[in-house]
Amino acid sequence: MKSYWMETNGETATIDLRDVATPTPAANQLLVKMHAASLNRGEFIVGHGLHKAGAAKPIGTDGSGEVMALGEGASGFKVGDRVMGRCAGAFSEYALMSTAEAMHIPANLGWEASASVPLTGHVVFDMLVLQGRLVKDEWLLINGVASGVGVAALQMAKAIGAKVIGTSGSFDKLARLKSLGLNVGICTRQANFHDEVMAVTNGKGVNLVINTVGGSVFAEDVRTMAFEGRLAMVGYVDGQLHTDLSIEALHAKRLTLFGVSNKLRSPEQRASGVPRFRTEVLPMLADGRITPLVDKVFAFNDLPAAKACMDASEHLGKIVVRIST
Repeated sequence: MKSYWMETNGETATIDLRDVATPTPAANQLLVKMHAASLNRGEFIVGHGLHKAGAAKPIGTDGSGEVMALGEGASGFKVGDRVMGRCAGAFSEYALMSTAEAMHIPANLGWEASASVPLTGHVVFDMLVLQGRLVKDEWLLINGVASGVGVAALQMAKAIGAKVIGTSGSFDKLARLKSLGLNVGICTRQANFHDEVMAVTNGKGVNLVINTVGGSVFAEDVRTMAFEGRLAMVGYVDGQLHTDLSIEALHAKRLTLFGVSNKLRSPEQRASGVPRFRTEVLPMLADGRITPLVDKVFAFNDLPAAKACMDASEHLGKIVVRIST
């Protein structure tokens, strides 16, 4: 089968399409014929530590497809089922999914839309619900709201009933997000949004912050937080890994700061939130309260072009690779 692999020397990385053997499902695994897989920026950033220097590994972290075979003990699925889920090596013609991570695709979602859900959806559910405790009528600030995670966070927050402020360097993208319920768009790539956020929230600040950008806006985020506010650190595309933290603000406002990453989590830990996701989020997808925003779809052979599009931030929402029809 065809499969994309990535190799890094610790500073730069190369991606190539290889011919490899089709995998065999182990216990509690599904062999899935992949129809589509989505791009996730963090996987391609060498500094994120997902790729060991001098070693090559298949890439792709989530997607959708059709069950072709079941490993021993695999239950809840059958051959022919349409499934989506997090899985290693998703940019391949076939991949393995754990039954603990796989989810049945709602009937109203096609391959590309469903491929954009698993990783981003679980990350957003973790940030907003499991750790973020966001509730109706609270204020949410999303740095980099036009990203895949940002758009998904906007959609889930609106389904919860929250009010959303988003920052982006593009007036056009912010305007397009108004139709998804964005309450306030601030056009900036700088750490200069505090005054506008405080004006919008009547001086109280926001209850939850989603930082997809990194250290360059972290201190400004803390300044915008309300009493007992929460901050989710999910990305650092700016490459700034260190920043100032006001201990006085942390103490006085009783703030909660937390990270959202799967890098150091065990498979059991990653799967722990899936049951609630199936129960609470899949119905929102099935009835249209959340509609995945897939901005661009590339052919399987065009993965390098898809990555270049992502690197240039030319998209709004998710970029997906179509593997088979």
